[in-house]
Amino acid sequence: MRQLVLDEFIDAEIAKAEELNASGDPEGAFRHLERAHVLGQSSTFQHTRVHWLMFKHGFRERDPKEVVGQVLRIGGAATKTPFGIYPKGNTGGANVSPFRPMPLEPDLKEILEKAGK
Repeated sequence: MRQLVLDEFIDAEIAKAEELNASGDPEGAFRHLERAHVLGQSSTFQHTRVHWLMFKHGFRERDPKEVVGQVLRIGGAATKTPFGIYPKGNTGGANVSPFRPMPLEPDLKEILEKAGK
């Protein structure tokens, strides 16, 4: 599976997040942004993109911890990902350490293994 196919899974998670946000479920929406983050960590573009979406989510929800946390994570994603420096499986929210690797959900693990990531 190439990055292009992996991008389709990331886009699907983001679309689901947007759908849930529009229907008034911000927690569910953020959950799908976390899944998109896990899938997109190895791509500088996708990794930074998802942190930007998490930043916007935090702003929309008036969550200062998330907003500040995402500003820091956007910088990290943009500058560290090109060198392969990121904690695999980390869900990306300000509620977890940006340095902590986390276990992969089985379906995400399968997608990443097929993508060779």
